[in-house]
Amino acid sequence: MAFSGNFMCTSFKVEVLKGVHNFTGASDKFKLAMYTNSASFNAATTAYTSGNEVSGTNYTAKGNAVTTVTPVASGTTALVDMNNVVFTNVTLTGVRGALIYNEAASGDPSVCVLDFGADKAASAGDFTVVMPTADASNAIIRIA
Repeated sequence: MAFSGNFMCTSFKVEVLKGVHNFTGASDKFKLAMYTNSASFNAATTAYTSGNEVSGTNYTAKGNAVTTVTPVASGTTALVDMNNVVFTNVTLTGVRGALIYNEAASGDPSVCVLDFGADKAASAGDFTVVMPTADASNAIIRIA
């Protein structure tokens, strides 16, 4: 079992301080790629890889775009909301998790790892990755 939880990538934390990622500008393009349980992802994951990425009908390598919402503050926590990511009319099996990464930055640096908790599938239908509530306790990206 390779997926073992959800992680904000350590490299992402450093890159935020270096100004690598811009969640408000049109210059950065964030994507979500999906993987089988053979992928080895954790907090040390640094970039997109095609290794163990799922394949199936209507799934495109490197995944789908993630639409981000301008960062805001909630109390003393800064957060970024992301819209749900929909893979339309796909047939996929063995989807265990995902990687959100910045395709516009050099080297496709990782943002976070998502563990779906079990293998998921879709058969000629939509596969939707539902993002958590955008608040100080649950947002997909938050800095407290």
